[in-house]
This record gives sequence, structure tokens and C-alpha cells, in this order.
Amino acid sequence: MNNEKIQKKLVVLADAAKYDVSCASSGSNRRNESNGIGSGVSCGVCHSFTDDGRCISLFKILMTNHCIYDCAYCINRRSNDRPRATFTVEEIVELTIGFYRRNYIEGLFLSSGVIKSPDYTMERMIQVALKLRKEEHFYGYIHMKTIPGTSDELVRQAGLVSDRLSVNIEIPTEPNLKKLAPEKNFTGIMTPMKQISNEIRANKEERKKFRKTPLFVPAGQSTQLIVGATPETDRQIILLSSGLYQNQNLKRVYYSGYIPVNAYDQRLPALNKPPLVRENRLYQSDWLMRFYKFNAEEILTEEQPFLDLDVDPKLGYALRNLHLFPIDVNTADYEMILRIPGVGVQSAQRIIQARRFRRLTFYHLQKIGIVMKRAKYFIKTNELPAGIKTDLPPENLKRMLLSDSAARRKKAMDTQLRLFENFQPALQGIQERH
Repeated sequence: MNNEKIQKKLVVLADAAKYDVSCASSGSNRRNESNGIGSGVSCGVCHSFTDDGRCISLFKILMTNHCIYDCAYCINRRSNDRPRATFTVEEIVELTIGFYRRNYIEGLFLSSGVIKSPDYTMERMIQVALKLRKEEHFYGYIHMKTIPGTSDELVRQAGLVSDRLSVNIEIPTEPNLKKLAPEKNFTGIMTPMKQISNEIRANKEERKKFRKTPLFVPAGQSTQLIVGATPETDRQIILLSSGLYQNQNLKRVYYSGYIPVNAYDQRLPALNKPPLVRENRLYQSDWLMRFYKFNAEEILTEEQPFLDLDVDPKLGYALRNLHLFPIDVNTADYEMILRIPGVGVQSAQRIIQARRFRRLTFYHLQKIGIVMKRAKYFIKTNELPAGIKTDLPPENLKRMLLSDSAARRKKAMDTQLRLFENFQPALQGIQERH
């Protein structure tokens, strides 16, 4: 294998893969010195997290950045004049095994531009996974992108050799998808997504009867939405995500703040930087739906279709529904306790367990781990019989909470500065001695 040629391809295709946010890019560019040991990989490695919280390194790569589509938001659109490269099946297999043996990675994240047709592209990606599984006996994690428009049989084959599949929706509504990606449609996206969901359910039932039934996508499926490239509201995005979780049984919906890589296209908004705060608020809303038993209608309403960028969605919900507060932590059910700002899932479970033995006080809640500086406005205990300030207008209470947060940040910064000031005389003495 020509190492220089492969390195050039790796630089091009790893860079092209960074816009897929299904796992965060975090390659290292640390170089080995003549007397050192180990070597960082400068491209193509990202970090992802397993269900049990472990952080694993994945080889994140495109098979090719050639593409027959001309999607307005994509850096790899066919009309862009940029370096192009294509890996062969054997090259990806050899790189994956080589990186794995050097302990750089624990798995593969494989995507691709569309060459010739969705089926042709998917066949080549499946060949990579088959070679890894059958010839190299590689049992590490494989996440494979499913190309919209792929035939049912190829989707099934991909699911039998992959741990996770994902079909990217990209744009939340079909009219705007047709505007920015005229060659794509929701049918081509939703059909393989629904098939994967049905195959997962059928595989689980079959494995109950026959233990040796081959696994089909044991880590489930995911998708990605671009935020800010089109004028959908946060409510539309959250409702779509909620429907995908309920109807397609998705493991994750990823939100990608629109990156203005093709600023010349007049169909795209004139943004200088990605809407990262909005992206973060959507992830927080997603967390509320997945773990805090919120439904999408509770997070945003028709009257307020956008998330408040100043506060997290859970606090925003509390400020809009002050009539529900204060909540008595000694009598309220689990779902209501989860709605208290400053109370996490583990803290809510601890409250339910601890109150079986005693009435909980302010002190007990602090020991459990609740963020009392926020929660004290929304709870009722023996010391706080009616909560604090819940009779204030929501805007006034919001200003108080934001002021408290700003004060804490300033205090932390002042502490750091004082430590630095204390360090300065010692540093000056060292410099004078030298």
C-alpha cells in the first residue's frame, strides 16, 4: 500500500466526515519525537460514548466525498470545486485493522457521498463491514450510514453486519428539504428508517425463540437534523424528534447547528457562525423527552415556538407554569419531582427512596445532590412551607435566577484571578534567580 497516497486520502476524507455530528470529532495532532513513544493520529479519530458511559475512539471516515447530489448545505455537493478522493474497500479495511492493532481506535464510523447510485454506494460500504467481520474477524463497533433510497435487501444486509445504522433526515420539513436538496425526498429517507425499526423489533422477537439468530443492529438507529439552515421553529424540530422516538424507536436524534460552508448559495441563511446555543438547547430538550418524561407539547407551545436561549428548557417550563409550583418533595409523585429545576434523574430517584424513612428537609436535599440555589424557588419542605418568590411575575423570577448564575460565575472567576495573583510573586522570584 502506498502510504503517502493513503495519507492524502485520509486527510481529505476525514475532513469531509467532520460535519456528521453523530459523534464528536476529536483527532489528535501530537507528533512523536525521536525519543518518545506512541503517536497521535492527526485525522479520522473521534470519540463516542456507550450506554454504560464509556468513552470509545472510532475511526470516522467517508468512503468517498464524490457525490451525485447537489445539496445546498453540504460541503461535498457535486458543484463544489474541492479536493476529491475515494477509498477502496481494501484500504478502509486495512486502515481500520491497522489503527485497531495500534490501539488508536475501538470501532469504525463509516459514511459516504453517493457515487453512481444509493445501491452501488451501499454495496461497497457493506463489503467493508463484511471483510472486517468475516475475513479479519473484527468484532469491534461498526456504525454505518444508510444511504436514502437504498433497496430493502441492502438495508437488511447492512443491519446484520453493523452495530448501529443511521439515516440522516438533515432538514426537518419536506418543503424545505426539496428547496435545499431537490434530489432528495422524505419517502426515500423514512422508508429505510421504518424498515430498520421493523427489522429490529422482529429480530428481538425471533431471538426470544432462537438464541442463535444473528443480531440485527443491536445498538439501534439514529438520525441527524440540521438546525438553522431553514426557518423551522424549535417546536417543529422537537415534535419531529418526539415522533421519531415514538414511531421509529430511534436511539438518538442528533442536532447539528448549520455551518455556513456554502455561503455563496442564496437559498441559505446569511450566518457567520453556527447557532451553537440553540443547538445546545435542543439537546437539552431532547434529554427532557428521553429521560425526564416530558412530552414535546410541554416543552414548547404554539404561542412560544422557540426555546429561550437564556435559560435551559426545564427552567423555561417551570417559569411558564408557576401555578404548578411549589412542589412538596415529600408527597409529590416521581414525574412532578423530575420537573423541579435543579433536580436530576438520580436525585429524583434518591428523593423517592429517602422519603420512605423520614420527612426530607433542606439539609437532606443538599446531601442528595440537588442544586438548591435553583430548586429552592420551586419546592416546599418544612423550612420552605410555600417556596420562595413563586408569587413573582415569571420575568422577575427569571432575572433573579440569571443574576444568581452571573454572580456565581463572577465569584469563580475572581477566585481564579486571586490564585493567579498569589502565584505571581513566586514566579517573579524564580525569574530573578535565573
